[in-house]
Amino acid sequence: MPLTLLVVDDDLGTRLSISDYLEMSGYSVLTAADGQEALAMVETYHPHLMVTDIVMPRMNGYELVRHVRQNPKFRLLPVIFLTARNKTEERIAGYQSGADLYLPKPFELKELGAAIRNLLERSQIIQSEARLSYEEGLRANSHTVGQAGETLEVPIKLTQREQQVAVLLTHGLSNAEIGSRLHLSPRTVEKYVSSLFRKTSTSNRAELVGFVMKYRLLQ
Repeated sequence: MPLTLLVVDDDLGTRLSISDYLEMSGYSVLTAADGQEALAMVETYHPHLMVTDIVMPRMNGYELVRHVRQNPKFRLLPVIFLTARNKTEERIAGYQSGADLYLPKPFELKELGAAIRNLLERSQIIQSEARLSYEEGLRANSHTVGQAGETLEVPIKLTQREQQVAVLLTHGLSNAEIGSRLHLSPRTVEKYVSSLFRKTSTSNRAELVGFVMKYRLLQ
């Protein structure tokens, strides 16, 4: 099945040109004219990526992405902002709200297509690695249970923020990327990662992810 993309823009011509190009590129495309409509479509159709304008009626792009990121199911949804607002402060606001890429208008459809392919490939790799890590953790836990005849006792307890950081670590994100998702500075993320290392007595990310999955600390 083709991957589903959501295009959000209050300008009909822009929506049509983008959706036509993406459909010709092999994607299934949904469209919305404002943020409120788009938010409902995200929750209903679970698109694989969203392309959205910023200045829109009822709910702007910043608010839309913030609402989307509040749902754990969509925290890693790739988001591209398309907008004529190109000041540095506005781009920073876009990234802080949770966008992955910021393309100023006017833009080339080929460039947008390349950016979409790159983000989708990366998203699929992250999800695949996360599933693999989770399955390996389940197998390891099942093997231990089979030998000992009892479930593993969780040796530590994580705070809510440590759990959020640990989840994104299992997805292979860097400190900067985790900070962008959780609206934290990379230095603050580094402190949480160091705390996780201390609590789990691990020395690198691979060991930490293995420990987290083994003891099911994300549940």
